[in-house]
Amino acid sequence: MPELRQRQPNRYQVIILRLFENHYIEGITEFEFTRSEFVSIAKTLAIELPKNVGDVIYNFRYRNELPQNILDTATEGLEWIIEGTGRARYRFLQVKLNRIVPRDELITIKIPDATPEIITAYALSDEQSLLAKVRYNRLVDIFLGVTAFSLQNHLRTTVKSIGQIEIDEIYVGIDRNGRQFIIPVQAKGGNDRHAVVQTQQDITYCLEKFPNLICRAISAQFMSGDRIAMFELVLQDNEIRVAEEKHYRLVPSATISTEDLRNYAL
Repeated sequence: MPELRQRQPNRYQVIILRLFENHYIEGITEFEFTRSEFVSIAKTLAIELPKNVGDVIYNFRYRNELPQNILDTATEGLEWIIEGTGRARYRFLQVKLNRIVPRDELITIKIPDATPEIITAYALSDEQSLLAKVRYNRLVDIFLGVTAFSLQNHLRTTVKSIGQIEIDEIYVGIDRNGRQFIIPVQAKGGNDRHAVVQTQQDITYCLEKFPNLICRAISAQFMSGDRIAMFELVLQDNEIRVAEEKHYRLVPSATISTEDLRNYAL
């Protein structure tokens, strides 16, 4: 039997680990750094940087876990995150360990699938497919109980205290009492994980740019069995909490039985 080869760290992992080692002292819980440090680290290690240097940061803030050597230095019950502190400036910070994952015990609500077949056929990625399904099936409206409209997707902008951010999609909404809402949505497909730091910056952006609207932050995630988990997230005591969670399955309307409808009426 051939010997199994240990997977070597990729260039992003090597760069972020060296940056961490350059700053970390045992016992500290935070430190700041700048994006320009990646350039000197890559030169020292003879590693080719991506054209967009910020992609190194984006990768570990929103998509992948930090290297294990970094994770192992966190105090028990805490985890390292990377947050923006200004233009091209960031902070490694230890916060309370908080994993937002769907709860297995919740029921799945069947929704008549209104996704155009051509959209399903040509969606380019899990994230894009999820955003399209949420939009065409009005899952934001159904989940929050408001009438909502997509304002912009992949919004790239800046926040004074954070720097550059990107919001997957942002909605505006109104309820029967005339209250108006600003609704940032983050979509998670494939192996992507919910990023607490992303929710924090989404909420911060909405409070800064739309102070007269009520901010209701949402996260959506593909689950097994063609299900979509929807979370409403709030900032409480400087931590992100799940205020509401529902699971939906988009199905042909003929497959929604009388029994299903009776169960939803309870």
